[in-house]
This record gives sequence, structure tokens and C-alpha cells, in this order.
Amino acid sequence: MSGLNVFAIRLVLAVFFAVILSRFFFPQGNIFYVIGLAIFLMGMAYVFEYWKYWRSRKR
Repeated sequence: MSGLNVFAIRLVLAVFFAVILSRFFFPQGNIFYVIGLAIFLMGMAYVFEYWKYWRSRKR
């Protein structure tokens, strides 16, 4: 898969799970909670991908 496809899939999943999690934990939260959580989830996906690459390269 190309990088753009992976980015699009991660973006859609991050927004989806951000909406679900924010409605579950912060029912009165506004759109900024959702956006912030989506950015956090997307960032963590890239951090864990880099961590996986770094660990496999170490061996």
C-alpha cells in the first residue's frame, strides 16, 4: 500500500475511534476534544510504527 492510502486509513480510523471514545468518556465534550483525541491517536499510530521498525532493525 502506498503511504497516502495508509495515511487515509489511519485518519478515518482515528476520527472514528476519537468520536466513540470521546462520547463514551466525555459526553458533554465539544468538537475540540474529538479533534485532539484524533490527532493523539494518529500520532500514536506513527510512534508505534516507528518503534516496531526500530526494534526489528536492532536485531
